[in-house]
Amino acid sequence: MPDITVQSNASDLLFDLPMPLTQAFGLEGLAIGNDQATVRMPYTPAYTNSRGEVHGGAFSTLLDCTLASACRAHDPARYGVLTVDLTVHFLATARTAVIATATCERRGGSLSFACGQVHDEDGKLLALATGTFKLVERKPADSSGQG
Repeated sequence: MPDITVQSNASDLLFDLPMPLTQAFGLEGLAIGNDQATVRMPYTPAYTNSRGEVHGGAFSTLLDCTLASACRAHDPARYGVLTVDLTVHFLATARTAVIATATCERRGGSLSFACGQVHDEDGKLLALATGTFKLVERKPADSSGQG
C-alpha cells in the first residue's frame, strides 16, 4: 500500500498535476494515497449564492476534483482523469471553508468508481457524491521543448 502524501497548496497544482481550476477555487490537496484523497476549499464570497452560502456548483467542483484524485491515488503523477459521471446530493449549507474526502471503491480496466463527502470545519455533513472516472495515462514531457 502506498503511503499517504500530504501536499500544501501550490498555485495551480493538485497533487502534483497542473490544474488551473485548482488556483481559481483555492483548492488545497491535503492528502492522497491508499485509494483516498482529501481536498480543502476555502470560503470565498465569489463562490457563494445570493444568501452568502457556498454555492452548489462550488461543492460540485470540489467533489469532482476530490473523487478524481482518489481514483488516481494509486499513482498520482502517472494518471490524469476524465469525469464520466458525477452525482451530487446537497444536504446542508455552509459559510466556512469545507473539506472533501473521497475513496476509490473500484478501479477496473478502463473505469474507476468513487464516492465522497463534504464537511464543514465543524464536521457537519454538507454533501455526498458518487462518480465514474476514466484514468488516462499521462505522457512524459518532451525535454526538447517541442511538444
